[in-house]
Amino acid sequence: MDLPGYAVGGLAVGETHEEMYRIIEAVIPHLPVEKPTYLMGVGTPANILEAVERGVDFFDCVYPSRNGRHGHVYTNLGKLNLFNAQYELDERPIEEGCQCPACRRYSRAYIRHLLKAKEMLGMRLCVLHNLYFYNHMMEEIREAIEAGSYQEYKKRKLAGMEKK
Repeated sequence: MDLPGYAVGGLAVGETHEEMYRIIEAVIPHLPVEKPTYLMGVGTPANILEAVERGVDFFDCVYPSRNGRHGHVYTNLGKLNLFNAQYELDERPIEEGCQCPACRRYSRAYIRHLLKAKEMLGMRLCVLHNLYFYNHMMEEIREAIEAGSYQEYKKRKLAGMEKK
């Protein structure tokens, strides 16, 4: 069928990441290269990086918003849980250099305070940061693909997120 794009679904429902990647590798070669491929419901940053390498173009996932509502935020140095006591007096932004509104205006300590006080603003700031992080990562992915340096970008990004 000549469709505007193609969706791959039914993954990320209990199989291992390796199994998911194996299935993507088996399916993608049968889809038209000139049409966008959508991987449904998949989305840790590492999953996205691996799926892009295998030919996936776009994604949707609840992780950025669900994790944000629980105080978990994504950074280039891994995922942080702002409920942890270590952030109680931490005046740094969620991520140094991040240009999202949460990082430009609020500290980890203040966001943690909001989360502990069950103030909705704390959850909203975490979700906002996560969505910004994901969107910015997708911009970086596009730039790396266009520059012909995706492999180096992916390696660097994964290494940074595993440093934690």
